[in-house]
Amino acid sequence: MEKLIQQNDSQSQNKYWQSPFLFLAIASIVMSITFAGWMAMLNNFVIEEAAFTGAEIGMLQSLREIPGFLAFTAVFVLLVFTEQVFALISLCLLSIGVALTGFFPSIYGLYATTVLMSIGFHYYETLNTSLSLQWFKKDEAPAKLGKIMSIKSAASLTCYALIWIGFSVFSASYQVMYLFFGLSGLLLTLWLVFFMPKFPMEHAQHKKIILRKRYSLYYLLTFLSGARRQIFVVFAGFLMVEKFGYSVQQITLLYMINHVINFFLAPKIGAWIAKVGEKKALTLEYLGLIIVFVGYALVESANIAAALYVIDHLFFAMAIALKTYFQKIADPKDIASSAGVSFSINHIAAVVIPATFGLIWLYDHSLVFYAGAGFALLSLAASQFIKITAYSDKAAFKNS
Repeated sequence: MEKLIQQNDSQSQNKYWQSPFLFLAIASIVMSITFAGWMAMLNNFVIEEAAFTGAEIGMLQSLREIPGFLAFTAVFVLLVFTEQVFALISLCLLSIGVALTGFFPSIYGLYATTVLMSIGFHYYETLNTSLSLQWFKKDEAPAKLGKIMSIKSAASLTCYALIWIGFSVFSASYQVMYLFFGLSGLLLTLWLVFFMPKFPMEHAQHKKIILRKRYSLYYLLTFLSGARRQIFVVFAGFLMVEKFGYSVQQITLLYMINHVINFFLAPKIGAWIAKVGEKKALTLEYLGLIIVFVGYALVESANIAAALYVIDHLFFAMAIALKTYFQKIADPKDIASSAGVSFSINHIAAVVIPATFGLIWLYDHSLVFYAGAGFALLSLAASQFIKITAYSDKAAFKNS
C-alpha cells in the first residue's frame, strides 16, 4: 500500500481535488458508514440474535475498547508505515470486521468480529486526529474539523436511511446489511489508495511515546471524556431498546435526527469555538452533560428519553474544542505520539466501565447515569483551569 501511494504521487502532479481535506473527508465517510451501521444495528442484533443481557453487552463493549486502550502502540507501527498508509490499513480492517459481523450471531463470534473491527476503528481515529492537527493550520482547524464532522453526519445519515429502508421495505437480514456497509467501506478505502497521493508533513514526528507535564490537564480531560463517552455509547442506546422497547427502525430514525442536526450545526459550532475559545465551549458542554445524565437516570418517558439522546449527541460536537486546545499548547512534533497516548488515556476507563457498569445496570440502571453526571461535573471543574499558552521551545524546556 505504501508503494502504491508513492507511485500515485510520483506519476502526476496533485490535481486540485487531491487535497488533505478531501482525503480526510472521504476517510471519515468510510469510518462513518461502517461504524454507524455497526452501532445502529448492534443493540437489536445482539438481543434478537444472541440473547444478550446488560452483562454480555458490557463485556462486548469492554473488549471493543481494548484496542483503543492500546492506541499508544501506533507510534511503533509508524516506524514501518507512514501515518497516511497506516490510516488506510486501519480503514480496511474496520470495513472487513463490519462485513463479517452478521455471519457470527453468537457471543464469541460477536466478540471476535468486534475486536477486529475495533482495531481498525481505534487506530484510524488516532491517526485521523494526528493527521488533521498536522495538516490543518491552527486558525482554520476548528472550522475544518466542524466541516468534517458535518460530512460524517451526512454519511451516517445516509447509512441510517439505508438501514431503515433495508429493514422496513426489503425486510433485509442483519447479515446482508452488515456485509453491505463493510464492503462499501472497503471499496471507498481502495479508491483512496489508488487515487490519492502521499501528502507531505510539515514537521517530522517523534517515533516514541511522549508524556509531558505541561499536557497534564489535557490528559485529565481526555480521561474523563472517555469515561462519559462509554456511558453514552454503551448504555444510553441500550436503555432505549431494553426499557422503552425501541425497534431497529426507531433507533435508526433517532440516529438520523442526531445527524441531521449535526450536519447543519457542526460547522457553526466549529466556527463558534474559534470565536469564543476552548474554555467557554467546554464549560457549556460539561454543564449540559450534567443535566442530560441526570435526566437519563430519572426518565420514565420514551419521548423524553429520545430528546435527551438527541441533546446528548449535540454536545459531542463540542469535543472539537478539546482537540484544538491540545493543538494550541503542543509541540508540533509531539502530535502523532501524543494522539496515540491521549487515545489510550481516553480508553483507560473505557476498558473497565462497560463490563463493571453492566453489572451495576442489572441492579439499578439509574446509578450508571448518575456516575456519568459525576464524570461531567469533574470535567467542568477541571476545565476551569484551561489556559491557552502557545508552545515555545523555551517553555517546553522548563515545563516538560
